[in-house]
Amino acid sequence: MKKKIYLLLWTILVPSLAWLAYFGNAYFANTYYSGLLALFLIGSVLAAVHHSEVVAYRLGEPFGTLLLAFAITVIEVALIISIMLGAKGLETISLARDTIFAAVMIILTGIIGGCIIIGSLKYREQSFTLQGVSTALITLTSIIIFVLILPNYTTSHGGGEYTPLQLLFIAVVCLVLYIGFAMVQTFRHRSYFISPANKLKGIEGEASLPEKPSKKEMYISIIFLLLCLGIVVLLAKLLSKDVEHIVIWAGAPKSLVGVIIAAIVLLPEGMAAFRAAKINQIQTSLNLAFGSALASIGLSIPAIAITSVITDIRMILGIDVKSTILLGLSLFIITISLTTGKTNLMQGLVLIAIFVIYLFTIVAP
Repeated sequence: MKKKIYLLLWTILVPSLAWLAYFGNAYFANTYYSGLLALFLIGSVLAAVHHSEVVAYRLGEPFGTLLLAFAITVIEVALIISIMLGAKGLETISLARDTIFAAVMIILTGIIGGCIIIGSLKYREQSFTLQGVSTALITLTSIIIFVLILPNYTTSHGGGEYTPLQLLFIAVVCLVLYIGFAMVQTFRHRSYFISPANKLKGIEGEASLPEKPSKKEMYISIIFLLLCLGIVVLLAKLLSKDVEHIVIWAGAPKSLVGVIIAAIVLLPEGMAAFRAAKINQIQTSLNLAFGSALASIGLSIPAIAITSVITDIRMILGIDVKSTILLGLSLFIITISLTTGKTNLMQGLVLIAIFVIYLFTIVAP
């Protein structure tokens, strides 16, 4: 077993300084200080994911996967709800929709497309287990339709909104589907999510894995994970007005706020997926991408739905025609591209092209 250092200095220093900076806002509040707080927010998100990965690796499956999904969901939900409650001037009624749709498009086109290109440039073709990708795709497609498309066609409430009863029912269905997928991934069909190359290595592959963190390292990571999640919530609420001012100053549409939130949340997972593709582990990249997409919808929607009903905050979920076309095209291309069990450069280029068009049509609708 390889020895690995888990308690990295920056993952301890950044959240500690972030807490100090948060309390110092009362004395140094200005534009430059808000920029510093934004950097600490991003750093705390990265540190939170690192500590959750340390704890997850120590606990093993299935608890490790569930913990990672929980950490990502807490960050996403905290950012959405904090801005919904704090940034009164923004069109917060559609913030959850914009964030979830942005997360789906970033993952399906940006992250997966980037991973395929990185892997193809170095290895020409990369192989993955088709059953795992198919399982993730059918689950993700169903949840996406329930959350982002179906609200446009229900008649109990117009304008792409669910009634409170409908919203809670859809939230329960999404949660059940996510739990079912997690059970399949971690218990019943774990082999579906293992790279074909790794299956051939067998026990020899286990010997090359890094040594697991000690109990002391795990407990320290748990403490700093909680500190990171706490400061992310507080900084998100504190900076919500600054986000509003920046978006208005830039003359950008309000939906850009959702893209910013999704990008912050998905940054660590995206970096990990790119690293995996670079070392010929496209299966790991796909597992991270689809797992993040399912968690960002299947776990966050129930939490946001309950909050919306309790606080009586309206929430539009249905996307417009333009977004529906881009989403449908993305799902179609992903499905066609990943039916062979191998990736190539052209698949990645097409997905990145859709991603660029998506970003461009946000700025220039």
